[in-house]
Amino acid sequence: MPKADIGDCEIFYERYGAGPTVFLVPGLGGTGDYWTPQIDAFAERYEVIVHDHRGTGQSTKSLITYSVEQMASDCLALMDALQIMSAHVVGHSTGGAMAQIIASEKPERLKSAVYYASWTRADAQFRLCFYIRKSILESQGPPGFARTTPLFLFPPWYNRDHGEAMEAGEAALIPRLPPSEIIASRIEAILAFDSTHQLSRMSVPSLVVCAKDDILTPPYFSQELATGMPNARLEILDDGGHACSITRPERFNEVVLKFLDEQEKM
Repeated sequence: MPKADIGDCEIFYERYGAGPTVFLVPGLGGTGDYWTPQIDAFAERYEVIVHDHRGTGQSTKSLITYSVEQMASDCLALMDALQIMSAHVVGHSTGGAMAQIIASEKPERLKSAVYYASWTRADAQFRLCFYIRKSILESQGPPGFARTTPLFLFPPWYNRDHGEAMEAGEAALIPRLPPSEIIASRIEAILAFDSTHQLSRMSVPSLVVCAKDDILTPPYFSQELATGMPNARLEILDDGGHACSITRPERFNEVVLKFLDEQEKM
């Protein structure tokens, strides 16, 4: 099991394929296996790196005060440990917020950025969703939090068609969940995130992608990102919810790989 020592913790990571490097950075759940529907397709022509955020999966379960800035710093430290000076980054939700920080503060580390189902700062809808999710965490612990997560990630038709498989997956997931304190701190981190005053500095070639029926980070966030960045374009998928890379993998892969391929030809 490969782990990179970044000083005060170890980060679990996996590498696939060969070619220009693409970091697939997961969201709040924090584990690289979120990207399973993408790995084979992307690894046909790219080196793909996925990792577990600090506090999640097989990385060190640090009991610290989390922030999106800290998560972005860990990602850069992993790049340093792997001796990767620059890469394409595809970030889902919180991973997209991490990519925003890197694009603003260390743009030379990014060949391009894909901000997928991400946001600029918490609004009433975002806070309401996470008030509910944090309340469930406090009352039922990580198992209850995990059990209700599909309501926020997936559209109803996907939950209808995959209910049994998701229940089986939850049983395997529960032993690997972080302590409640870590999940709660990570939620507070994303609620505090605000990139609205930095968007004009994020000039790396960028694709902003989301689905029309995403209730957690609705399309207006992606529209704000794409409008505020000087070198970004917007792609809104017809459906798929907050996790459209899972629910509509073929369409998601097509859109993102086309963008990455275009950047490599420039």
